[in-house]
Amino acid sequence: MRKARAGVARRARRIKLLLMDVDGVLTDGSIYLLSEPGPEGSGRLREIKAFNSLDGAGLRLAQRTGLRTGIITGRKSPAVAARARELEMDYLVQDAFQKLPAFQKILRRARLRPEQICFIGDDITDLPIFTRVGLAVAVANAHPEAKKGAHFVTRARGGQGAVREVVDLLLRAQGHYHKLLRHFRA
Repeated sequence: MRKARAGVARRARRIKLLLMDVDGVLTDGSIYLLSEPGPEGSGRLREIKAFNSLDGAGLRLAQRTGLRTGIITGRKSPAVAARARELEMDYLVQDAFQKLPAFQKILRRARLRPEQICFIGDDITDLPIFTRVGLAVAVANAHPEAKKGAHFVTRARGGQGAVREVVDLLLRAQGHYHKLLRHFRA
């Protein structure tokens, strides 16, 4: 177990970009569709997503240390675009059920090597990226195959602080965690 943790820490030290899926990672995976009033069957649907504030705070802390952030998701949602803007994320790719082409495009734009990227996912659609990144992370409630393909599995479930757990892991491995604590305690 200690050897496995050392391997994860070694991988985490190299990370410059944290990418993640949304549904099941930044959210608990629930998708709420509300129908607006209208003639029968013609009401417009609105989507509601709940994001965890600890994840958002963690992403802001990561950015303070120079870590870039981004999203690759298979669905398209105005709520996700708004959350990415609010958190000033560097990359946002939606409607990418096949995530590998989006990942490769971000990799080129970021001018990074695959081993400098951490990706957090929860399903088999994330496996093509898992096999290419320096640190592949599955959330606690991920599909079993995603957990098998990950270098690290969080204790927290998606939408319940899993992203923050990963951010803290990265910040500790890169020597930023205690500096941030001292700053906020001052």
